[in-house]
Amino acid sequence: MTDNAARPPGTEPDKASVARMYDAMLGGQHNFAIDREAVAAFTAIDPQVRTLARANRAFLGRAVRFLVDAGVRQFIDLGSGIPTQGNVHEVAQTASPGARVVYVDKDPVAVAHSASLLADNPDADIVDADIRHPDEVLAAPQLHKLIDFDQPVAVLMVAILHFVSPDEDPSGIVGAFRDALPDGGWLALSHATNQDRPDTAAAVGRLYKARATSPVTSRSHAEVLDLFTGFDLTEPGLVHVPLWRPDPGDHVPENPSEYWVYAGVGRKNG
Repeated sequence: MTDNAARPPGTEPDKASVARMYDAMLGGQHNFAIDREAVAAFTAIDPQVRTLARANRAFLGRAVRFLVDAGVRQFIDLGSGIPTQGNVHEVAQTASPGARVVYVDKDPVAVAHSASLLADNPDADIVDADIRHPDEVLAAPQLHKLIDFDQPVAVLMVAILHFVSPDEDPSGIVGAFRDALPDGGWLALSHATNQDRPDTAAAVGRLYKARATSPVTSRSHAEVLDLFTGFDLTEPGLVHVPLWRPDPGDHVPENPSEYWVYAGVGRKNG
């Protein structure tokens, strides 16, 4: 996407978008120069940032396939971002045709491209909403059209909650979606951590605060684990992202903490 392309209403021209930055990290085309400049600054802090983004995306695919195998046919992808390779509906519907997916994002570019991509897919839709307001998300007509809360549902919060600050109550946000899930519902989550590389996490936090539409709050293993309150974690628990059920042939690093993102999948208990 060139900077001369029409920007959807609501786009902030002087700030990098976290959704467009992630798109740039993954090699996508739906980003602007300001986003690529922010990614370049991020890469100067951590040269393997693109590798980390791909590892996080790979976790999403593995988690969706695991959930399909567990009997889930309905997914709510919060902070879904700009469509790219390995979208949730592609993975889920390949594994189980007819699986239903509702994406949620507030970035205008993400919403516009998702709507275009899904126009001919009756089993997937996009909700233009901020996950910080769970009641608005849960009341969306697109969600009620596709999601039956009397049947198994998985909520995906992949690389999104570190953009929710402490005063925005991330635990309360997770709790609202948890309470809406039926017994046996699922949560898949990945989250940046400050535990292993605190200097890197702090530098990234400063970068996002200065340049991007949303700041980053990295959290410790214990803090991320607390977000799974009310869920029973599946094996191998909350681990660095490349260690969560890697596929045969996947690269597993000698020092997983270099991938400073935790990932886990849990089933609602009670």
